[in-house]
Amino acid sequence: MLDPRLLRAFVTIADTGSFTTAADRLHMTQSTISQQVARLEEAIGRPLIDRAARPVQLTATGERLLGHARRILALQSEAVTLLADTAGTASVRIGMPDDIATTEMTRMFAAFSKRHREVRLDVTTGLSIDLTKRYRGGEFDIVVVKEGAPSSDHLAAYPEPIAWYAAEDIDWSDPVPLVTFPPGGLYRDAMFERIERERKRWYVAFTSSSLGSVLSAVEAGLGLSLLPSGTTRGRQVRQFTEFGTHPAMVVSLYSWEAGGIVGELAAEMQLALKARFGAT
Repeated sequence: MLDPRLLRAFVTIADTGSFTTAADRLHMTQSTISQQVARLEEAIGRPLIDRAARPVQLTATGERLLGHARRILALQSEAVTLLADTAGTASVRIGMPDDIATTEMTRMFAAFSKRHREVRLDVTTGLSIDLTKRYRGGEFDIVVVKEGAPSSDHLAAYPEPIAWYAAEDIDWSDPVPLVTFPPGGLYRDAMFERIERERKRWYVAFTSSSLGSVLSAVEAGLGLSLLPSGTTRGRQVRQFTEFGTHPAMVVSLYSWEAGGIVGELAAEMQLALKARFGAT
């Protein structure tokens, strides 16, 4: 291993052509810098500097080492600078359904990150049932989930209107095809319960864990689905009223901490959710 301190002494002598000038530049005595070069030469096993020349000259081995020495010192300086910067060193773990990770929410994240460069936001999207389990297991600091009713420790909760949707100008035959989330998805269970009450024959025609894929499948005419009304804007779908209205779900926000960085971010997420869904 080549000691960077010894390499720095060697490079400075090469740049200045003088032991005395190099010692002054590095704020050390000429004796000290001579000893450092001697130690480097001992480690390499060959002389690096022709001390008899004026100004001093590098030997052939010294010339070969010089470029590598400069790169080693540059990498060391870069590493020291990088490690001195605290940007991205504190992680805040967030879980949410993918339709909650809207442009507005991510813009809020961006503004928060600009104010707190030390924070890295680790966002995981998924089904609410899985997110809830992982939050309770300590895997997330903050979580937004959709549920029938919020737990007592929720930070905020907002109603989310949902309804049945179908592709435009398509009449459904018997049995009714359904577009759903995977088993355990909140809307999936509600869909099955409702269509059973209607005494309709049905089958699952398409399943996806992505809300975007579910919406596209409905839009393409693959089947009916129970969806958050706010997510259908701009989609070529119509509300399917044969099954009547459906009670709203609840979008709930949870946070393990009320103060500090986590608490501050949770409060800003609460404002973003309030702007979208309104307060209850």
